[in-house]
Amino acid sequence: METRPQHGSRVLENLFEADSGMRLPALVPPPAYPIEARVPDVRKQTPAVGQRVPRPDSRLHGLGQTRYIEDLGFPGMLHARIKRAGIAAARISRIDTRAAEQMPGVVAVLTGRDIPVNSFGPSLQDQPVLAVDRVFHAGDGVAAVAAVSEQIAAEALERIEVEYEPLPAVFDPLEALEPDAPQVHPPRSNVYATRTLRKGDVACGFAAAHRIFAARFRTQMVEHVSIEPHAAIADWDANGRLMIWSTLGRITLGRADLARTLALPLTRIRVVGTVVGGNFGGKNEITQEPVLALLSKKAGRPVKGVYTRAEEFIATTARHPFIMDYRTGVSREGRILAREVRLTLDGGAYCSWTETTLGKACILSAGPYNIENLLIEARAVYTNKTMTGAMRGFGAPQVCFAYESHMDDIAHALRIDPLAIRLLNAFHEGSVSPTGQVLQSVVVKETLRAAAERFGWNEGRP
Repeated sequence: METRPQHGSRVLENLFEADSGMRLPALVPPPAYPIEARVPDVRKQTPAVGQRVPRPDSRLHGLGQTRYIEDLGFPGMLHARIKRAGIAAARISRIDTRAAEQMPGVVAVLTGRDIPVNSFGPSLQDQPVLAVDRVFHAGDGVAAVAAVSEQIAAEALERIEVEYEPLPAVFDPLEALEPDAPQVHPPRSNVYATRTLRKGDVACGFAAAHRIFAARFRTQMVEHVSIEPHAAIADWDANGRLMIWSTLGRITLGRADLARTLALPLTRIRVVGTVVGGNFGGKNEITQEPVLALLSKKAGRPVKGVYTRAEEFIATTARHPFIMDYRTGVSREGRILAREVRLTLDGGAYCSWTETTLGKACILSAGPYNIENLLIEARAVYTNKTMTGAMRGFGAPQVCFAYESHMDDIAHALRIDPLAIRLLNAFHEGSVSPTGQVLQSVVVKETLRAAAERFGWNEGRP
């Protein structure tokens, strides 16, 4: 049976022969594709699992030939550094860059007033590229320089004079909820995102419970600590088109943010995502790319920027610290009858990916358990701390720590085996999630039993 490309090729071949008497070389037929797409059977492992699949970039990594941004260079390239505020909350009274501009080797200097649209963010545009009138956390950039070497750029930062008027700051999300707490982004409330999930009747569930358990769990801020720090190179061509090489993980989103902050059409921006030495969610949004682009435009030369390890900790996103309050009512046998969860996310100074994290954490906070009566309330709170954003799991690791610790506490108090209480309550085929989704291909109990058997959980236990 012939496919359409074969038929069309043969028509062309016949016409060519009729006109010239010459014969085309034999065409290689296209590969035959199955008519129906094959999908794995339900509850059956796919044959791909367990196979050894070499990474396409493994050879270059193994030979040390992978080229990261630090390995890239262009003729006449300059090096950029950004001056950080070093104060959590303040008004900026004055920025004087004249001494830095007069230094030999300094080619361009930038402040926030040079940026066409000085705000960005994947959810809320609440983050300045460089602070202009106000500082919201210590890692805020206030000025930037491009020089012929990193050393000269670093020295130039020391000659930039910035005068601050300190403002009250808040560092604890629960304190930020108080009526008299300093507002991080006045006149906006410190609570900038909320989510609520309700299922069944929590009051009735608690009334029917044999015992009610309550506990608070907290997690800390976590930095990604990728081996390669944030890095980028900016350059403009003779036609005014911008080229960016960057460690960005989401180049399409980054391109859109660049177009907005630089007031450029998307068609005049090209972003190349280079080989990245670690991301884990920490490189999901632009950081210094608009700064490098404007420095490059001022200087008329390519500009490279590579964050120091200190900047990675103070000027990039981290995992959200959570404060999680759980209240659970159970029957005498340990079956969960009602659960109430309240989540408070420390969002740091800017929203970043907090709205996404808040939503996922809210949905997952009840755990993989059948609970007929649920009330889950979540809120994200501004503080004058390092901004929090995307990191592996988007809120899932924090709530998992809380609900599993809570299950262990309940099992211990009721003198029930921790495995048994989970098997009693765990999702099964057709269970309904907190959002009303009917779950399919559920193997929570089978996985727990298999893990317990491999681990020898019941050996020697009463």
